[in-house]
Amino acid sequence: MVSLKKFDLALAPYAMRDDRSRGRRYAEVFKDNRPAFERDRDRIIHCTAFRRLEYKTQVFVNHEGDYYRTRLTHSLEVSQIARAIARRLKVNEELTEAIALAHDLGHTPFGHSGESILNELMKDHGGFEHNLQGLRVVEKLEERYPNFNGLNLTWETREGLVKHTTSHDTTNPEKLKDYEPEKFPTLEAQIIDLADEIAYNNHDIDDGLESGLLEEEALGGEVELWQEIIKITEKNYPGINNPQKKYYAISHLIGYLILDLVNETEKNISRFKIETLEDIRNAKARLVAFSFDTARKNQQLKDFLLHNLYNHYRVKRMSSKAKMVVDGLFRAYVDNTMLLPKKHQKKLEEESQERIICDYIAGMTDRYALDEYKKLFDPFAKV
Repeated sequence: MVSLKKFDLALAPYAMRDDRSRGRRYAEVFKDNRPAFERDRDRIIHCTAFRRLEYKTQVFVNHEGDYYRTRLTHSLEVSQIARAIARRLKVNEELTEAIALAHDLGHTPFGHSGESILNELMKDHGGFEHNLQGLRVVEKLEERYPNFNGLNLTWETREGLVKHTTSHDTTNPEKLKDYEPEKFPTLEAQIIDLADEIAYNNHDIDDGLESGLLEEEALGGEVELWQEIIKITEKNYPGINNPQKKYYAISHLIGYLILDLVNETEKNISRFKIETLEDIRNAKARLVAFSFDTARKNQQLKDFLLHNLYNHYRVKRMSSKAKMVVDGLFRAYVDNTMLLPKKHQKKLEEESQERIICDYIAGMTDRYALDEYKKLFDPFAKV
């Protein structure tokens, strides 16, 4: 058996090590000697919330086609990209993977549209934010163990989950009092922020082109990164056509972004004289970053996707339907909590009805939410 200490010798001095973890909330007797973050990753993969991601929207609602990404496939792609970055930076791959796989556990059905309407409906009851909901999932809502609720993950995995920061995700520091909001998270956690961007920018190009919502001519005409990658693709493979051309270009772009991110992060580590984990936590800025020019080009790609894909009328129509479904379900349950399953009715004794209803809806898959809406509002639907 390979010694854990021997494995740790391969890590950078500022990497998070299993034996330095702040531990778990509840004491446990383990049946094997898996390292702490490997155990976290395994618990996440086997939990109910992770499986439900298969039928939760990334951009396209599940029933719109089998080709398109879901929250589950997105999480797997983020994990693959994040591990590639972690390996090159010599930080803890298992912690990186655990956070990557958990980062969307709190997402609602219908993607950010569902999150937006739930936050609006919960504005007088504590609001809704999917990072905090993900933390709630792993700390309370999963019910798999005899002596506690939640997954009892390590402090570092939970910290990485709740400090996940992108253009869509920023948690109010006042709600992070147990996770040192004044400090930056581990480098492993910081990796997830941009691995997430790399994943969704590239797979949304793929899904957008496949669906016909994006036009390749417009993408090539407006996005510098795509122009550069297509030139390389055509140079390496003269006469290449789609779909191979598209797949190769996306793969090459992912590799290009990973390499740029690793190089710039290594420069930041040197620039800020990072030698220990505490140096990372107390640094003047997040260390994981793209170079200035790549960050500019990446933002151009994000702007293109926002205007041409996420704001496309077909996506907006589905978003409008999603808001109608979530709003309808929430208000129906508030008006009559007897419509909730017995399991959730029992929980009304523990917390406000709005929070219990919010938990129930947030845990739904797209198709389950649509079925529930039909059962409640279609007089001819079987209940």
